[in-house]
Amino acid sequence: MERAIRTETGSAMTQPSRFKQSDLTRAIKAAEAAGMHVGRIEIDPNGRIILHAVSAPGAAMPQRENSWDDLLR
Repeated sequence: MERAIRTETGSAMTQPSRFKQSDLTRAIKAAEAAGMHVGRIEIDPNGRIILHAVSAPGAAMPQRENSWDDLLR
């Protein structure tokens, strides 16, 4: 996969993709093998793959104590 990059003169240069589909597939399979439920995937411009987990269906979200909660009650 290649991306076109424009130079100052407007001509296009291409550069190789910073990640491959196999990299993404490998990351997802590893996360799922570890028990992670992948909900969202981000790939930043330098090719870093970020997997965001979601809770398992029916799992309760952990409760966090927040100092503002007392004011809102």
